[in-house]
Amino acid sequence: MKRLIVTGDDFGLALPVNEAIEEAHRRGILTTASLMVGAGATSEAVERAQRLPSLKVGLHLVLVKGRPVLPHQAIPDLVDKQGELSSHLVRAGINFFFRPGIRQQLEREVHAQFEAFQKTGLSLDHVNCHSHMQLHPTLFGIILKVGREYGMRAMRLPYEPLVPSWLASRKALSQKVATWLLLVPWIALLKSRLKHVHIVSNQFLFGMNDSGRMGAELVHRILRHLPRGVTEIYFHPATHRCPEIDRTMEDYHTRAELDALTNPTIRQALLALRVKTIAFSDLELLGN
Repeated sequence: MKRLIVTGDDFGLALPVNEAIEEAHRRGILTTASLMVGAGATSEAVERAQRLPSLKVGLHLVLVKGRPVLPHQAIPDLVDKQGELSSHLVRAGINFFFRPGIRQQLEREVHAQFEAFQKTGLSLDHVNCHSHMQLHPTLFGIILKVGREYGMRAMRLPYEPLVPSWLASRKALSQKVATWLLLVPWIALLKSRLKHVHIVSNQFLFGMNDSGRMGAELVHRILRHLPRGVTEIYFHPATHRCPEIDRTMEDYHTRAELDALTNPTIRQALLALRVKTIAFSDLELLGN
């Protein structure tokens, strides 16, 4: 059977994102949202989520490309003079792996973000990371350690299957092949570690190779090539542009992604293809 988790990322980034996630859930196919606990519109996002008990909310950990929860003096090696986390992913990844002091600060910040989510009173549906940083071996281990203290039961697995992804987009084949070859052995190890500690996850993910460009036409094609099992498709919807979106998602088609999520023909396609929409918290009930 084909099951689909439909997620809106960056919940709490800005009011237009929060508005879009609520609209996509009420009128569309969106089942979950990933909350940034240190962003400017987090409190407003939490208020919306509390009014929408059917919307499942997870934690979107931000360890790069954003602002931390802890003050500068608590994590001096993770932030610059403006208090911003590194936007250089490779450099950040090297530091996470080779500098023990940074690893300790990382763990403090991860603790703080889990703690902030717990204080919202929302049930923790899942955990993932901004820019898929859960793929980093150091950070993955920290998340498993800290997350279990806070009741984490599900995590996003960033694995986009090569053939369905290519058939859906028909673009950037060489890039897709290179990414797939790089990730396959590491994803297999992560799956094994998650299974060992009884953390459930999706099997497949769409949105990695076409992030910010998940329009209705592409989503239709993805659904036609959806593999059997549990797939997550994630989006970055917004009702309109704003400074926060322009700064962090300059080339993203955020309104088009909202239109895709609320497009009635996509809902009809899900019914015709017998694809059941779920949240991460449903996976335990399904025995995944």
